[in-house]
Parts: sequence; C-alpha cells; structure tokens
Amino acid sequence: MALIISRRSSYCPNFATAPHIVSIEKVSEIDTDHDGQIDTRTYRVYGQLFWASSNDLVYQFDYTDSANHIVIDLIAAEIWDASTVATLDAITQKFQDKGKTVSIIGLDGPSQDRLDRLSGRLGAGH
Repeated sequence: MALIISRRSSYCPNFATAPHIVSIEKVSEIDTDHDGQIDTRTYRVYGQLFWASSNDLVYQFDYTDSANHIVIDLIAAEIWDASTVATLDAITQKFQDKGKTVSIIGLDGPSQDRLDRLSGRLGAGH
C-alpha cells in the first residue's frame, strides 16, 4: 500500500536549471443569467511564476473573451517575484480596459503576501 501526501510548498526551485514553462487553461465558463452568453470565464495558471516565465504570461490570455468577469485561478502556480505581480497587474488592466472585472484567486502564503504587498505599486507593466 502506498501513501501519497500532497501539499503546497514554499520551496524555491533552482531557477538556473528549472524549465521556464508556464501554461494557462480555460477551465470554467458560467452563464449566470441563462441568456446563452458566458458571464464568467476562469483561466487556471500552472507553473512557477518569476521574471523568466512571467513575461510570456501576458500573451497567453484571450483579451477579446466575451465573458464580463474573468477569474485567474493561481491554485497551481507560485509567485516568486515583483515582475510577476507587475505582469498580473498588466493582465488585469488589459481586461479592465475591455470593460471586464477580474478576480485573482487560489494563492496562499508567500505568493498571496507578494501579490497583496506589491499589486498596484509597480508601474505600468507590459
């Protein structure tokens, strides 16, 4: 019998040898008012987000998405630095410029602390 224990960790990988792979997947779409139009779309981000991986993140979203509310779920990601927070600010701004509301969910611990402490304080972004 095997016992597998899984938990989120704040372990910092060796950035010099770690692959710089970040992916995004549309995981949910909700029609809250049942009018046939998607009202909320959820994007899930996977990977370690830091200066080398977060630069491409901004280009992986569909800013023409028809949903009025965009949820960015970071449950499968970690934020390691300020450049990632600046990128998330830029993504949020791009959606807001299209009249959409944005929620960022799924973070905890140091990643949530970085986002809370730095978001909106880092300049124009991308």
